[in-house]
Amino acid sequence: MIDLYTASTPNGWKVSIALEELGIPYRVTAIDLAKNVQKEPWFLAINPNGRVPAIVDRANGDFAVFESGAILLYLCDQFDTRGRLLPREAKARSRVEQWLMFQMSGVGPMQGQANVFHRYFPERLPSVIARYQNETRRLYGVLDAQLARTPYLAGDYSIADIASYGWLSIHAWAGISLDGLPHLQRWMSDLGARPAVQRGVAVPQPLVLPKDDRVTEELAATARSIIQR
Repeated sequence: MIDLYTASTPNGWKVSIALEELGIPYRVTAIDLAKNVQKEPWFLAINPNGRVPAIVDRANGDFAVFESGAILLYLCDQFDTRGRLLPREAKARSRVEQWLMFQMSGVGPMQGQANVFHRYFPERLPSVIARYQNETRRLYGVLDAQLARTPYLAGDYSIADIASYGWLSIHAWAGISLDGLPHLQRWMSDLGARPAVQRGVAVPQPLVLPKDDRVTEELAATARSIIQR
C-alpha cells in the first residue's frame, strides 16, 4: 500500500495519475497548503523540503520518497514490471528520462514562475512576467516539435507525458496560449481522454480555478502566503 500525501497541484497530479495508470493501491492524505500543514514536523519527517507530493511505501519498510520526478521513477521501478510507463531497455528508458528531466528542469520551474508573477506577485512587473511567459511558451514549442514526430514525448505513453500534462493543463492560468501548437493540443486531448488521467487530476479533489477577480485576489493572497514560507 502506498500512502500519498498531496494537494491539487500539477506536481501532485503526476503521482496520482501514475498510481491510477499502474493500478497501485493507495491511500490519500490531503495536505492543506493554506494551513501550512506541509511544514509540520510529522510531514517534514517524510519530506524535509516541506512540499507536496510525497509517498510512503508501507510494504517496503515505510520507505518515504519525495520530489515528484523521483516518485515517478520509484513507482515504475517497484511496480511497473512490464515497462508500461518506463521501458526496461536502456535507450528507451533514457528517452523517457530525458523528457522527464525536461519537464522538471524547464517547464515546471518556468511556468511556476510565470504563475507567481502573473497571478500572485503583489507588484506587476511586465518585463519579468514576459520573461517567464515567453520562456514557457518556447518550451511548449519544443514539446510541439517533438509531438509532430511521435504520438507521445518519448514515443510511447510514459511518465514523461504524465509529468508534463498537469502543468500544460493549467497553461491559461499562467497567461500562456496553446494557439499555433497543434501537436501539443492533440496530445493534450489524447491524455485528457484517458480514464486514469481523469481520475488522477481529481485527487485529492478537483481543482477549479476562479474567474471572478475578487475571488482571484483572495486566492492570490493565499498563494503569496504559501510561497513565502
